[in-house]
Amino acid sequence: MTDSRVRAARLQGRSWLNTGGRELTLAELRGRVAVLDFWTFCCVNCLHVLDELRPLEEKYGDALVIVGVHSPKFEHERDAKALAAAVERYGVAHPVLDDPGLKTWDAYAARAWPTLVVIDPEGYVVSTMAGEGHLEALDAIIGELVRTHTAKGTLRPEGTLYVADPPAETALRFPGKALALPGGDVLVSDSARHRLVRLDADLTTVRAVVGTGERGRADGAEPRFNEPQGLALLPADVAERVGYDVVVADTVNHLLRGLRLSDGAVTTVAGTGRQWRSDTGATAAGEVDLSSPWDLAWFDGRVVVAMAGIHQLWSFDPVAGTAGVWAGTTVESLKDGPLAEVWMAQPSGLAADGDRLWIVDAETSALRYVEHGEMHTAVGQGLFDFGHVDGPAAEALMQHPLGVGVLPDGRIAVADTYNGAVRGYDPATGELATLASGLAEPSDVIVSGGRPVVVESAAHRLVAPELAEAAVDGERHRVTRKRTAVAPGELRLEVLFEPAAGQKLDYSFGSPIKVTVSADPPQLLASGAGSGEELVREVVLAEGVDRGVLQVVAQAATCDAEAEHPACHLTRQDWGVPVEVSADGAEALRLILRS
Repeated sequence: MTDSRVRAARLQGRSWLNTGGRELTLAELRGRVAVLDFWTFCCVNCLHVLDELRPLEEKYGDALVIVGVHSPKFEHERDAKALAAAVERYGVAHPVLDDPGLKTWDAYAARAWPTLVVIDPEGYVVSTMAGEGHLEALDAIIGELVRTHTAKGTLRPEGTLYVADPPAETALRFPGKALALPGGDVLVSDSARHRLVRLDADLTTVRAVVGTGERGRADGAEPRFNEPQGLALLPADVAERVGYDVVVADTVNHLLRGLRLSDGAVTTVAGTGRQWRSDTGATAAGEVDLSSPWDLAWFDGRVVVAMAGIHQLWSFDPVAGTAGVWAGTTVESLKDGPLAEVWMAQPSGLAADGDRLWIVDAETSALRYVEHGEMHTAVGQGLFDFGHVDGPAAEALMQHPLGVGVLPDGRIAVADTYNGAVRGYDPATGELATLASGLAEPSDVIVSGGRPVVVESAAHRLVAPELAEAAVDGERHRVTRKRTAVAPGELRLEVLFEPAAGQKLDYSFGSPIKVTVSADPPQLLASGAGSGEELVREVVLAEGVDRGVLQVVAQAATCDAEAEHPACHLTRQDWGVPVEVSADGAEALRLILRS
């Protein structure tokens, strides 16, 4: 939280979107409350924030202007056309500043995706917060600013600054995932139009449409979805028992839906519709909270769910009606081992192959697999290294892959999304090769009718390219973010938290505080890693490791202080703080957990 009256910095970037070609200035934001949303379109936490902002935009109308400041992580995200596509894909209905040089990012000292900055109608910064889950806090701040500046006469909104582009006319719009159906048809999630489309084997003729095409949540014969993605076909005997054939990852609704192919009827089969914030202990599928389920696969007698929003894999049993964590700890990084201990980073694609389940882990640009209860990495080097490099797996690089499939010859096909390519990994040789290039953000690869089919998402179509190895000029990239200088040896980690007005810490189920500390690489910490119930912790940085990322996940449970039937609240935040060990560095690192 920033309490001093600091003037907002100038908005600088390459160009503007959603303004009708107009370049906005701070002066044009005066007279209304402004929220700068520093985001990058690869980041699932940033996508969560887009959805948290929608009700605020509706509630406050022209008194509030959201300005998305796009601050790219991956090289592909610096492409202006790719950003324009993402703005449409995710339904961004406010002005967006394209800031590929991170000028505005640096001017506001942003250090994490996402970061939100609130500016009052007189042009002063009044609050800064990192991460997601700030809807209630933002609503309170904006509401107070509206009241205060209405009374002062300084709230003077004059029309909207948002100018929508005309809707595009294509049969599909940013399709996400595909599923080969018995008989040769292909089912595709038409994600940006919030529906499912059943295509003929020719991949163009529409056989049926499931969903009204309007963003929402409704079951029955006229269902509504919210940016659906993954699809999984149930075995025939399981489908007969449960009354539906296909499980659908209804991503932004944080639900799993069941689709009956015979009549297109849809039912909700898992999830409450609330986004996961903490483990509640529930196992009944209708009582668990999910977080951006992105893909699905039938494996080992269950539906495995790529829970991109919390960096885990979950398991859903349609017959028992249960769901829960299958792999991962919610720590965002790359670590192999027993399923309960692994780290992932936005798993977004799944494909089963006998005893192996293949996974593409988007933020680590990695291809991984599960076999005999353990996870292994085939290709990928971590959160910050990516590129387009073929060859031995230890040297190969990809860039934010979203889809994976198993080819008839046993190779693993990867939709290498931000490289615009299909890559082929050979488990027998450990080699990665480029099989097709020049594609527009491929997001899935399946086999239908004996041929590979690619979802070419940004071209709004499905294609069946000839896959053949082709030479590419290797490119290597590394994400660089400004590092915080910290002193060697002991480092004091302080999570600053105060319950919101009218709330108190909730001890109903034990300690209301949980803080988990880890590092990438793990060798950065000599001691202090793990979970605890204190907001302040002493950690020790190891000798011989001069840089890395400190990862801190903190949560606090509160409840209404005086209410007869108090509502409970969970505040949760995770930080990845790049640090560099320096003799004159800070001896304490303070992180604000905002309620």
